[in-house]
Amino acid sequence: MALTRADIEKAVLLGALGARSDFDLDPEEKVRQMPGLKRRPAAVLCPIIERSGTLHVVLTHRADHLKHHAGQVSFPGGKVEADDPSPLATALREAEEEIGMSADLVEVVGPIDPYQTGTGFRVTPFVGFVSRAWVPVIDPGEVSSVFEAPLDFLMDPANRKRDTRVWQGRERSWYAMPWEGHYIWGATAGMLKGLSDRIEALRSEGAA
Repeated sequence: MALTRADIEKAVLLGALGARSDFDLDPEEKVRQMPGLKRRPAAVLCPIIERSGTLHVVLTHRADHLKHHAGQVSFPGGKVEADDPSPLATALREAEEEIGMSADLVEVVGPIDPYQTGTGFRVTPFVGFVSRAWVPVIDPGEVSSVFEAPLDFLMDPANRKRDTRVWQGRERSWYAMPWEGHYIWGATAGMLKGLSDRIEALRSEGAA
């Protein structure tokens, strides 16, 4: 059964399930690296938009020249700046700067569990519903392209896999959910899994 807006709202408002990280599939790396990582606050927006009666998640490809996560699929977002009044303000500011998604076009539902990246960012993801009046305006300094993937696909555990490769001499694993040539992985896939876990928790209670 296709997910509805009400399903997502219930999932977001569910109690905390626990922080996530890039090391969730690598417990030895988590023990080795997590204690020494800086906690630089960041925030992203998980924008959901309705197209022809179906919910989609808006995602971007980060520009290839960026210092962190260059070329990767990502939510709009970034580090919390000193003059940002809150992480939510950061997420909304970045969404407007990166893809022209102004705050007045986003109805924010709320945050889901924070996510710690291997590069030392503690990311707060916010879920929001976007007006169909939004027209992408890409900042090429931050984003190379924008696309929309079906929410039902991204939330289905059957479409999520575990990828493993050797990186810097160590075997590393992460979640991935490839869709139509887009390789959605790492932190973005991990945060999407966090939302999916909330939906599954509600379904197990018969509430979604």
